[in-house]
This record gives sequence, structure tokens and C-alpha cells, in this order.
Amino acid sequence: MREGSRLKKYFGDRAFYKMVLAISLPMIIQNGFTNFVSLLDNIMVGRIGTEQMSGVAIANQLFMVFNITIFGGVSGASIFGAQYHGLGDKEGVRNTFRFKLILSMALTGIAIVLFCFKGVELISLYLSEDGTGGDLVRTLSYGKSYLYIMLIGLVPYAIAQSYASTLRDTGETRLPMKAGIAAVLVNLVFNYILIFGKFGAPALGASGAAIATVISRFVETGIILAAVHGKHRITDIFDGIYRTLRVPGMLVQKIAVTGTPLLANEALWSFGMATMNQCYSVRGLSVVAAVNIFSTASNLFNVVFLSLGSAIAIIVGQQLGAGEKDKAVDTDRKMIIFSVMSCLLLGGLLAGAAPFIPHIYNTEEEVRHIATGLLLISACVMPLNAFNHASYFTMRSGGKTFITFLFDSVFVWAVSIPIAYSLAHFTSMPILPMYACCVSADLVKAVIGFILLKRKAWVKNIVA
Repeated sequence: MREGSRLKKYFGDRAFYKMVLAISLPMIIQNGFTNFVSLLDNIMVGRIGTEQMSGVAIANQLFMVFNITIFGGVSGASIFGAQYHGLGDKEGVRNTFRFKLILSMALTGIAIVLFCFKGVELISLYLSEDGTGGDLVRTLSYGKSYLYIMLIGLVPYAIAQSYASTLRDTGETRLPMKAGIAAVLVNLVFNYILIFGKFGAPALGASGAAIATVISRFVETGIILAAVHGKHRITDIFDGIYRTLRVPGMLVQKIAVTGTPLLANEALWSFGMATMNQCYSVRGLSVVAAVNIFSTASNLFNVVFLSLGSAIAIIVGQQLGAGEKDKAVDTDRKMIIFSVMSCLLLGGLLAGAAPFIPHIYNTEEEVRHIATGLLLISACVMPLNAFNHASYFTMRSGGKTFITFLFDSVFVWAVSIPIAYSLAHFTSMPILPMYACCVSADLVKAVIGFILLKRKAWVKNIVA
């Protein structure tokens, strides 16, 4: 009996997992499908040469910083959106959306100006004269062309994220999933046509990949807008949303206090990841290409713990907003264990697939060897990443965004980046042991996360 009670503490019943999957499964499907098509896109670009693949990969490092900064901006307001929905306050949810839209447009404007005037310099940071593995001038040219075309898609991307995050705050995860799947299908078709020059179209290579992505961004945004503002709208949350763009000052202040650390965290974390990849690139263009293969493939396997983290923010946030604190603690514990256990299985699958994935690409044997090693290391640390990610979203659900700021981006800049920079510039350590040393630092982060969860300082209603 005692053993049964202990199991109930850590594992839910069928109804519990049905509830979790109802929220997380659409996000897993959407993210999984998106990353699978990204893998196919990556393979298509990889089939036309290492330089084009590397140029696109470097430009996408810059767009990753933008994408995750937008995510951080809307996530700060989503903490309140989820709790307002749990409280039954529709106008509160609408005001959080207005805040998201204004902020995401401002961030997009800044990004466009930065990439227009400093994009070439930023790409050049990843091209090391000391490295080997390809033509640096051609790589820079492909990356520059890809970057300038992709700028057209930043505005629709930001709009779609503002809507999609608000829909998820209310538990509506199916529409973003459908729109996302439609977008990646469009992206896949146009990639095939424009990269290789099929059906009479010119063969545009990396530029074709950028055009296909821009088209898909407009498709995704159009589907979401039609579903929430059209004649047969799926929700009344957005009714009258543009009668005013004014957001109550008190709410702006609350979101600023809670959300600014989150925005800063996501921006600094993504910039930190780009900086670490720049440290890896010191080992040569072969490493740039290998990191691109590894990251695209591993992202496909990471969608489960990434989506479950978002589900924790939604479910636990709604329970905290409804005043169900004990239930929130119980739900969170079980969801974290579910995420870690899932990644034990997925890590094994990734390890089994690691030797085969790089051989899909038309690239050098050295690139394939490095990519295989990176994938095997990633498979080993996947359960650790799942725990850290779940810990982050747990603290975020209760508004503890300053703690998440310290836990996430400050840790990257204070611990991970100094390790990567020191190993890259002051040693001749090969890339694989260098990468293993960098990711092993997350063990310290996991200990910190465990302590923070045990203290339950995150168990807080911030809207009542």
C-alpha cells in the first residue's frame, strides 16, 4: 500500500496523462512536423554543397536569436494570459495579446535594422581563416543572400507568434498546430521547386530556400487570422481586439516587472547559444557544417521535452491562477518525471540513428564523423536537458522570471561560454571532447534546478 502511494505521488493515472497529452500532443505534432521538414529542407540544401549549407546555417543562427527573443517577449505576457484564463477573465487575456503584438512589432523593427546594417559582419564572425572544410568567400555570399531575403518574413512570423501564444494560453493548441503544419508543407514544396529548379522554375539554391520560408510564414499567419477573425471563428477571445491597442498601465507594469527578465533571458540565452556555436566554428567550416547537421537532427528528437515544458507553463499556470496550489505542485512533479522518462527512450533512439543521419548529406567524411559524435553526446544528455527545461518552465509558471533569468541565461554566460571560449582559443582540444565538456556543465544547472523546485517558491498566484 505504501509503495502504491509512493507511485501515485510520482505517476499520474490515465485521466492525468490524457489531460497532459490533450495540451502537449498538438504542440509535439506541430514541432515534430516542423523539425522533420526542417531536416528535409536542410538535406535539400546540403545536397547542393557544404558552402551553401554552411551559409544558410550561419544565417539561421542569427534568426534563432530573433525567434527566441520574440518567444521571450510573448512568454512574459503569457504567464498572465494563462492565469487570467484560469481565472475566467477574457479581457485580461485580450490585454495580454495587445501587449504581445506591440512588443513583438517593436522587436521586429529593431531586428530588421540590425540585420540590414550589420548582417554581413555577424555572418563573418563564424568564418574562421584558421579552419578548413570549404570556401569562406562563397559561404559568406550564400549566407548574405539568404539573410536579406528572410528579412521579409520577420513581420508575419512575429504576428503569428503573438496569436499562437495567446491561443495556447487558453488551451487552444490545435489551430497553431494546423497552421504550422500547413506552413511547413508549403515550405517543403517550394523548397523542392526553388532550390533545385523544378517545374520550370530557376534553380536558386540557398536563395530559393529563403523564398520558400518567407512564403510559408505568410501562409501560417493567414490561416491563423482567418480562423480567429473570419466568419466561422473558433474563439471569441479576439472579438473586438482592435477597438483599442491600449493596455492598462497597471498590467503593463506587472508584465514589465515579471516579463522583462524573461525577455532578457531568452535574448541573452539565444545570443549565448550563437556565441557558443561561434566558439565551435573556430575549429573550421567542417565543424560549422557538422553542427548544422547535428542541431537540425537533434531538434527533431528534442520536440517532446520542449513541448512538455510549454505544457507545464500552461497547465500549472492555469492551476495557479485558479488558486489550486497543491494540485499545481502535484501536476508539476508528475509532468517533470514524464518528460525525463520520455527522453530516456528518445535518447536511445537518437543514439541508434546517429551513425546513419549524416550519410544522408552530400558532404565530406570529416563532417559526417563530427556530426555523428555530436549526435551521440546529445543523446546522452537528453534526459538532463529535459529536467532543466521542465524546471525552467515550472518557475516561469509562477512568475519567478528573475530566478529563471539567473538559472538560464546567466548560467550560460557565467559558466558555459567561458568554458567554450577557453577551450576554443587556449587549447587545441578537438571539437567532440570540447562539446562534451561544455554540455556537462549542465549537471550543475540540474542540481540548482532541483533545489529551487524543492523550495516551492514558484507556487504563486500572480493575477488574483
